[in-house]
Order: sequence, then C-alpha cells, then structure tokens
Amino acid sequence: MTDLPPSAAEIVARCASGETTPEAEVARSLDAIDSRNPALNAFSVVLDDRAREQARFLSLGQGETHGPLYGVPVAIKEELDVAGCVTTFGGRGNSTPAAEDGEVVRRLREAGAVVVGKTHMPEFGAYPYTESVAHGHTRNPWRTAFSPGGSSGGSAVAVAAGMVPVALGGDGGGSIRIPASWCGLFGLKPQRGRVTSAPQEHLWWALGTAGPLTRTVLDSAIVYDVIRGHLPVDRWRAGEVGSFTEAARRDPGRLRVGWCVTPPTKGLRPHDDHVTAVRDTARLLSDLGHEVHEVDPHYPDPTAAFVPQFFAGIRTESDAVEHYARLERRTRETYRLGSWVTPKVIRAALRHTERISRKANRVFDPSTGSGQRRVDVLLTPVTANRPPRVGVLDRTGTVRASMRSVPAITYAAIWNVAGNPACSVPAGTGADGLPVGVQLVGPTDGEERLLSLAAQLERARPWPLVAAG
Repeated sequence: MTDLPPSAAEIVARCASGETTPEAEVARSLDAIDSRNPALNAFSVVLDDRAREQARFLSLGQGETHGPLYGVPVAIKEELDVAGCVTTFGGRGNSTPAAEDGEVVRRLREAGAVVVGKTHMPEFGAYPYTESVAHGHTRNPWRTAFSPGGSSGGSAVAVAAGMVPVALGGDGGGSIRIPASWCGLFGLKPQRGRVTSAPQEHLWWALGTAGPLTRTVLDSAIVYDVIRGHLPVDRWRAGEVGSFTEAARRDPGRLRVGWCVTPPTKGLRPHDDHVTAVRDTARLLSDLGHEVHEVDPHYPDPTAAFVPQFFAGIRTESDAVEHYARLERRTRETYRLGSWVTPKVIRAALRHTERISRKANRVFDPSTGSGQRRVDVLLTPVTANRPPRVGVLDRTGTVRASMRSVPAITYAAIWNVAGNPACSVPAGTGADGLPVGVQLVGPTDGEERLLSLAAQLERARPWPLVAAG
C-alpha cells in the first residue's frame, strides 16, 4: 500500500522534531478508518471525538517529556477495557460501558498513545476466525473474500490496512500469531506472565496474554516495553529480561536454529506454501551465518492442559457478562459442554501444563539426554492451513467449529500451554496471493532473542505490504 502511515517509531520521531503532531497523526488514522473500514469490518467502535481531544491535549503539552508512544494512534481488541466503551468480548452479552481503562490501555495512554477505537473478535476469542453473529465477518485486506484469522483479526486488519500502526490483541491459542501470519504482520506472543492481566488474575488461566500486532519488529518491541510488567493481582510472573527495544536494534549473534514442519497434531499435513516458507527461511538464516538444522521437537500432547482451560475460560467469561441469554447459541452450547470442568479439573489441567512445558522445552535444554543438539530458536509454520474464505464458522456448533480450528492452532497453541515466547514473522506470499508467516519459538524468557532474530530477518527479507484498494 503506497499510502500506509509511518510506523509508531517514525511517528514518535517526527512528533519530537516538529515535523508532525499528534493531532495530524490521529486525523490521518481516522480518515483511513473512515475510508477503509466499511469494506473490511475491523473496528467495532471508532472514538473520533475522544481521540481528537486526547491528541489535542498531547499537542498542547509542548515542553513536557514525551512518552515512547507519543502521538501514536492505537486500536484495542474488544476483550480489553477502554473507559466509556462496552467491553463486548465480540458479542452482545454486556451493555454497560467500562468505568476505566484496563491496565495495559492505561499504560499505553501514559506513554502518549491515542486510542482511536476498538476492534472485532469472535465471541470470547473462542476460534481463530474473526466472525460473530453480532458483528458479521471481518475481512482480509489482501483479498476480502478471505479470513484474516483470529481471534485478534480486527486488530490485524486495522494495522495491515494502514488504519493504525499498532493494535492490541490477545493470544490464548495463537490469536496474535495466526492473524499476523495471514495479514503479513509481525506478532509476538510473550512469555507467560510478561504482560499484566489486571484487573483479572489471569486470562484463560495459563493460556492467555495481551500483546500488539505491528508492521515492524521495532514497533512491537517499543509497545512491549510500555505494557509489560506484572501487578500483585497477576497469577503468573515472567522472569527478568532487558530492554526489548534495544534487542530489536541489535544483531542476534550466531544462533542454533532448529526447524521442523511436522505438526504437533497427529494426522495433519501442513500446506505446501508453509513448508516452502519454513525451508526458505531456514536457508536464509543459514546464509546469515546461523547454524541451522532440522530437528524433531518430540512435541508432547497438550490436549489435557489446553481443552479444560479453553472450556473454563469460556465459562468464566460467560458467567461475568450482564446478559447471558444474548450470547451466541454456539457459546451457550460450549458453556454447557464444559460443565465437567470443575475446580478440581482446572487444578489438574494446570499440573498438566507444568509437565507439558518441561517436555516442550527439552528442544532448548542441552541436558535432556535425547542425543539431539540443543537449539536456541525453533522455526516452524504458524498454521497448517491457508486462510479460508469468510464464513468458516457460519451455521456451526461447538464441535464443528472446533474441528475447523485445529489446522490453524496446531503449531501455536502448544506454546500457550508451555508458556514460551513465540512470534509470527512474514515470509512472503503464497500461491493464493495471501501472506505466509513462519513461527519462531524461543526458550523461557527468550523474547529478546526472538526480537533480535526477527529484526534481522526483516532487514534481510523486507516484508510485502498489502495493495491499496
């Protein structure tokens, strides 16, 4: 797209130099939303007047210290609280506006970002396709007949179509990485506990986290440095790490990269475009001086940990809405099917999570005794399937929708269970003209390594941008 807005880092630099202002950047974003959103259905709410007022307030604060996101327009996924907006979770279950911003949104504003709106998701983020009874289909800007993925599809489309440079999403089973892959963006799921879930104690227990979708690695790193950090309410806390922004700007050094295209789910076969993308990326990494070899991660089966937490997450969020009867029929079916997930079952699932994490991390651990060389980074596809046409969830119940979701989440969800950081990095386009991403997975607390390596790939293989239209 020839008229894509500048990156978040560029906006901050231009505002600091006086080349532009927060008001001008927010006006540019709102104009883009007005012209592009009707065809794509990315935004659920556009905060036109409030965004302009906040931008004007920022511009009047000349001489004050500017935050690291000064003047940057951002969008927020519907599952996160924005003061004055109903937190819909993609459906019609709530009707009362949130009294205050959620913690990550508050941190964005404190850093100088301007919230311009909220973005669509499937109800409660239950599936990797951004479709709902309440709000219809969100469409991929590369080819509007196709899905952008999900559940953070609205946020991905808002960034890919140039409506904002940054949008917050969430990832409980691939919901940042899948739409990043299918929309040609960078999307990092951080280490479990890296980003606060406040005011909630957790997001789908051990599975979920909030995080940004961006067009550049540096923008993602800047945003994470703003929103990361735990509060006393958080059930999980990640380990200590350094500056993500600095990591995105430095060379990764020589790394041991293991690649694998075998899906964790038995019986699935990855699409040829994804296999090609992984092998091409492996060759590029070798050319860049890394030690690259094929590995077998010996994936553990995450079902006993993932499925109970999935059902428990849906039931917990359903219990919290104001109008249960307004939820989608499929959501209410899922709620009933999950009645077996008692507190005892959840505790068992969390114990399974710990065991699966230890087994999954053996690929990074030199002391496993498996006879396999340790790797610093694991390279895999993001999804097994290509983006389907929109309507993939139409007229489906819980079982059919879940079966249609498996090819999309198979490579991603295991790392939600294990807790490791993992990101989707653009790797060109497929035969269908839609983007292809590859997944980089790091060891525990390994975000800095992933950001440095992804930025190196970004420099070596510039990412394609969506065509205007």
